[in-house]
Amino acid sequence: MSQQANTSTKVALVTGASGGIGAAIAERLAHDGFAVIAHYSGSRGAAEALVQKIISAGGRAVAAQADIADPGAVARLFDTTETAFGGVDVLVNNAGIMQLATIANSDNALFERHIAVNLQGTFNTLHQAANRLRDGGRIVNISSSVTALLQPTYGVYAATKAAVEALTSVLAKELRGRNITVNAIAPGPTATKLFLDGKPQDIVDRLAKAAPLERLGQPADIASAVAFLVGEDGGWINGQTLRANGGLI
Repeated sequence: MSQQANTSTKVALVTGASGGIGAAIAERLAHDGFAVIAHYSGSRGAAEALVQKIISAGGRAVAAQADIADPGAVARLFDTTETAFGGVDVLVNNAGIMQLATIANSDNALFERHIAVNLQGTFNTLHQAANRLRDGGRIVNISSSVTALLQPTYGVYAATKAAVEALTSVLAKELRGRNITVNAIAPGPTATKLFLDGKPQDIVDRLAKAAPLERLGQPADIASAVAFLVGEDGGWINGQTLRANGGLI
């Protein structure tokens, strides 16, 4: 399909869309009729392959690079979205990092990197969206169920995700009068490279059995939850954190 601007098509910007949950979200939203900007940080090849997959399936998508920790780069990311498709209706904040260490063993570099990507990056995109999202739009921030589980070694990561949930609730109130909803989704253990890397199989198996549904989440499970919140049926949900974790907590 043509990548020309089309104001009759709703437009979704998905950060961290080059793989895992982000790629599943981008693909699902394209399937649901959204024109998609697939943001990536360093994985250009994976993002462009995703875009070609979406286009081959009849969808509309463009890959765009940005360091979300850089406010200027995020402003340009929104510029790119508006140039490609005429505006922005949906923002999905999926980009993030997770490096695990006890608080005693977490150095300043680990702390500052999590703040830069998970918190500053989310703030930067929310700042732009609050000023540039079209009325009637939707914002979905990806948090994590570790904000409730609070296991050892997740301290810094959980702190940044708890802050994202706070931003979600506050922004929902601040956008009163524009018919824009702001929600968060907090996945539990999900079968992605980010989650699986470095974990022994016995730990993966134990986590898979922890939820009453006795399996790991799949990226498509989280994409389905996003699709609900940004679709017509999710319009009355606002300022909430949806814990998509199979009943883990």
